[in-house]
Amino acid sequence: MPKDIKTMEDFSEYAGLSRPTVSKYFNDPTSVRKTTRDIVEAAIISSGYKPNLFASNLYRRKTHILGVIVPNSNDPFYMSLTRRIQRLAGLAGYLVFIQSSDGRPELEEHALETFQSMNVAGLIIAPLGIPSHHEKLAKAAESMPLVYIDSPLDETSPFVGTDNTQSFKLIVDYLTRSGDAPCYFGLPPLNSNVEDRKNAYAEAMNDLGFEPIYVPINEERTWNLEKFAFDATVRILKSGHFPAKTILCGNDRIAAGVSAAAYQAGLKIGRRQNDDLRLAGHDDQPFARFMCPPLTTVAQNSKEIGRLAVELMFQKLGETRDTKTLLPANERILLNAEIMLRMSA
Repeated sequence: MPKDIKTMEDFSEYAGLSRPTVSKYFNDPTSVRKTTRDIVEAAIISSGYKPNLFASNLYRRKTHILGVIVPNSNDPFYMSLTRRIQRLAGLAGYLVFIQSSDGRPELEEHALETFQSMNVAGLIIAPLGIPSHHEKLAKAAESMPLVYIDSPLDETSPFVGTDNTQSFKLIVDYLTRSGDAPCYFGLPPLNSNVEDRKNAYAEAMNDLGFEPIYVPINEERTWNLEKFAFDATVRILKSGHFPAKTILCGNDRIAAGVSAAAYQAGLKIGRRQNDDLRLAGHDDQPFARFMCPPLTTVAQNSKEIGRLAVELMFQKLGETRDTKTLLPANERILLNAEIMLRMSA
């Protein structure tokens, strides 16, 4: 049995390798020869050694830690996105720490300060878009690379997300060709993406010769989107009806709340002639295909957004791994969405 192995020096002696070689392996397994890699991995199995990578990262001038901040860790889109980031960065030898701002500006600011104190190599963030935070994030970008996802900070910041203009043009065009023009059930004022989607809907309607129609909603800031939409729909149906038979929602979680309230009111949702409402969403979150009826929506590619965000971060760190991916010089990547036609519209 090996003696107690507590430090990397102990492990290096046990494996019969130099300390720098072992350290090089733990920084990036692909940076050492396969024969060396096999020796280290066999020694890890036989000794049960687990290096304190977090501690060793903090002592480096350039850490192998990435920070991620999202507005809501329970949102299916952000859950899928952070899993993808964590997996790809982990394969490249980076530790990933994820914090949720829970939609609260003070928590976003605290998360930013925490990651700065940890000396992270870079930060991937879906910002709330609070004006007071623009200056803080711009200042942070002077000391570490920042990549924005889902919602850009401004028109020039490094960003990976969905092209809302393209996605809303796609869904509005389909809805107007297959039935009446849709009214828009927007999101509460959570980040700049909310206004971007509202404007993209208006542009798509105007391009087709229709006047935009908006469902009246409260301006409360909440990430409980299903309840937000459910309560609003209940109020609307009690006092009358929606301004149009077809409802296009800012995302699928809003559509889920509308669907539940409509069902409770005895309304039928679907694309058949005798149905009361047509309903469409945006994002294609995992539950959308299992709603009743299944939700027509446009799909964001969360896995590709996550992959490109990691690649863009590696490019900014000078460690580009995927040489086949050509990233734009202006560091702004907008992905096209794909329409998912189902029974709700």
